[in-house]
Amino acid sequence: MPRPLATNAHLPAVQRGTETTTDLIVSPVGADTDLRAALEDLKLGRYRAARDLLARTGPNWALRTRRSQLLAAGAGEGGVFKAWLEEESGSADAAMMWARVLTRAALAAHRRGTNRDLVARAAGLALQACMKAMALRPECPVSWVCLLQLTQLPFDPYHFDPKWRSRVLPWDRLRDPTMPLPGPWPLLEEINRRDPGSREGHHRMREFFLHRGGGPTAAMSYSAWVVASQPTSGELDLLPLYAMRDVYAARHGNGHGSALQFWQTAQVAHYACQARDRWFASVPPVHHGWLSVLDLNHLAHALVACGEDARAVFEAMGPYATPEPWQTINRSLGRSYDWTTEFLRIRSAALREHSPG
Repeated sequence: MPRPLATNAHLPAVQRGTETTTDLIVSPVGADTDLRAALEDLKLGRYRAARDLLARTGPNWALRTRRSQLLAAGAGEGGVFKAWLEEESGSADAAMMWARVLTRAALAAHRRGTNRDLVARAAGLALQACMKAMALRPECPVSWVCLLQLTQLPFDPYHFDPKWRSRVLPWDRLRDPTMPLPGPWPLLEEINRRDPGSREGHHRMREFFLHRGGGPTAAMSYSAWVVASQPTSGELDLLPLYAMRDVYAARHGNGHGSALQFWQTAQVAHYACQARDRWFASVPPVHHGWLSVLDLNHLAHALVACGEDARAVFEAMGPYATPEPWQTINRSLGRSYDWTTEFLRIRSAALREHSPG
């Protein structure tokens, strides 16, 4: 693997002040210690810590969205949220988490190739859960995030909008002439009305275009459009980096094509440097622990890919790592290495090559 591709291939994960290849911490959570404790509790089949955490999060919708997403993904057995809801049927937090679990289950069933009727039933259960959560706390954006996520399923997207009959037609179009792509725009609008510049809302919309609305090229066009619109949230500057990962995987699957020609382009450099300058550089270092670790990984990957100093990037973005984007890049190259082993090798090589004297 030549050096430029090796250094492009990776994520931000170095223990500050060291050059060792050990002590890699793989986690999507970052420094949110309260969230870590709740996740540990959920893995043991207990929901009390998660309940208390969400209660303390309150109406901070951006934090609520992020924490509920990670709680649903890391719970292990989603039935723990069903048990919570059965005990506290009027809890908006329990209803929200159960909607998260059922939405994930419906999407997982579809991706496994489950019978369409069973997927439709799973989607119906998720839709009902979203409606209950919405009724209990209408100002919360998470139910609408789940509805937008369900539009990735092979059904007419408007079925997941409880207000679609009363909306101005055409339902799937924007009045903005710079965005001609059809999609579930009313659902994104509902999310942004509650949480302006919602990170997860825009990522779910990107995923809709990736899976249902035209593939990686359409997802990239959407991401570029969002960034060009001067988003209110700096996190949205990362959208093109996620989209470029998917474009790369589609074009260079199984090692086809030139990876170096893709990653060492002016487009990659433009979006990577813009995200660094408008997002990461604007956040005080004391708050870096609250940033999305997935975002940090994708940003570090793209920065090193386009020629930024690898040592500086890895040290600034550490210390955590997640499988993405390395897992996708590695798989697209047709390699079967365990991503952690290969990542450690690449990080060590990058730091060694950029070490002084």
